[in-house]
Amino acid sequence: MTTPLDPAAVIAEFIDRVSPYNPTPDADPVAVLGVRTAFGEDVFTVSDHVIRAMCRALESYRDPEDRGNCAKCGGLHLDENLHCRDCGQLHGILGQVIAEHARRVAADSGPSPSSSSGDPHR
Repeated sequence: MTTPLDPAAVIAEFIDRVSPYNPTPDADPVAVLGVRTAFGEDVFTVSDHVIRAMCRALESYRDPEDRGNCAKCGGLHLDENLHCRDCGQLHGILGQVIAEHARRVAADSGPSPSSSSGDPHR
């Protein structure tokens, strides 16, 4: 089971990590953040440096489940094997290899040439 995150504790730790690098530590705060969760409530008064760092961190975040869009249906539900759960399309190298194999199998499934002499080189 995954340990639940305490958002207020995570924010407090972020502020503690970022604050020492504030080039103007004596400047007035520019934002007040309030967090209310099942764990309780906290209010954070933050500097321009901290709020900018927080915004950059949020802007750069990418969900681990984000594997791009399906080229066929545009869906966002590609699994870890790049298989679209919406339409079944396979993507990436795995999808390309499987598609090429399927084309070869389809091409080879036509009538096979028979050799009357039994000579494999004819």
